[in-house]
Amino acid sequence: MSVTVRLLSEDDLAEAWTLGRWAFGGPAEAPARALSTIPEIHRWGAYDDATGRLVGKVTDHEEHSWWGGRAVPAADVSGVAVAPEVRRGGVARQLLTTALAAARDRGAAVSALYPTVSAAYRSLGWAVTGLLGSAVLDTAALPAAREDGVVLRPGTVADRPLVVDLYEQVARGFDGPLTRRGGRWELAPRDEQPLGDGVDLLTVAEEDGEVTGVLGYERGRGYGAEAALDVSDLLATTPAAARALVDVLAGWRTVTRTVDVPVLLGDAVSQVLPLERATRPGTHVFMHRLVDVERAVAARGWPPHVRGAVRLAVVDEVAPWNTGTWQVELDGGEGRATRVGGGGDLVVRPGGLALLWTGAAGGRAAAAAGLVSGVGDPAVLDLLSCGRAPQLLDYF
Repeated sequence: MSVTVRLLSEDDLAEAWTLGRWAFGGPAEAPARALSTIPEIHRWGAYDDATGRLVGKVTDHEEHSWWGGRAVPAADVSGVAVAPEVRRGGVARQLLTTALAAARDRGAAVSALYPTVSAAYRSLGWAVTGLLGSAVLDTAALPAAREDGVVLRPGTVADRPLVVDLYEQVARGFDGPLTRRGGRWELAPRDEQPLGDGVDLLTVAEEDGEVTGVLGYERGRGYGAEAALDVSDLLATTPAAARALVDVLAGWRTVTRTVDVPVLLGDAVSQVLPLERATRPGTHVFMHRLVDVERAVAARGWPPHVRGAVRLAVVDEVAPWNTGTWQVELDGGEGRATRVGGGGDLVVRPGGLALLWTGAAGGRAAAAAGLVSGVGDPAVLDLLSCGRAPQLLDYF
């Protein structure tokens, strides 16, 4: 099939919603946000040249994510859908190839997505790099411990910027989380949930007049065995604030049996939660891919104690601007990738680059996965995997 890929206009969005509904389910009537354009959201459509019908779509979110303490330009992909009659015909490949090229042109360095079929995205250079963390816990198992020195108050709409600021304090210390700034993050709250999407109740923790924690959650319905709390944000910058906010959740034990809590392993909250009692771990697999090798190495922060250089050859058919031999050097928290002549002892596929750059796996693991080949010892590529394993708190 011959198709033309182009950006969707506002007039195209109702048809795009229908195509997405066929793929993922959902209401027949599109929500208002799905039918409005946002400059930082790039929606691409594939149109059958013979009939003019929309047969595929993809959404590229122009945003940033934290890597080594720096906000790195990202192209986060969602809503990939293809009409059932033309699936496995290369439409998704054309859409994503076009979207990647446009993302590179605007300055993106890395791309993340949540796959429905990981094999399809692996063939295009994305690699599974982690799981979206979530734990369902028995509310009665949560530790109840009121903290002296922590003042708790109900949050208001005026506190929404405060939640973003506190999230940034926590998230920038990890690799992978979105910055939650710009684009869709700046949209006005919905009338039915003025505190933010998925937030009925907001609790703010303060110590000595400074905000050190926030808890946002949906109450849900009922008070029987099926009743549950769904937490969207549980953030703390001190152990005392973490314990105080978990205590707030524990106070719901008489009317809600379970609570679903996002997990960021290694933060203050994860040290308080009884995660060994989780009945369901997070199951949303996420994947990453480098959009531009040179930019990705330079844009992120690297561990300042790591110093070294490695030479590698990259083969990337989907993003051919990455193909070539590169000398990668790290020194004092900075990174640089320089094109050099000749070949390299080690050949790295895009999925291997994703595993290494994100810190999800080392060189030998990437080689065992078939993503690194050549005559050299792939362990030398561990220079590129010296960061922390990625984590995400947001589903898109």
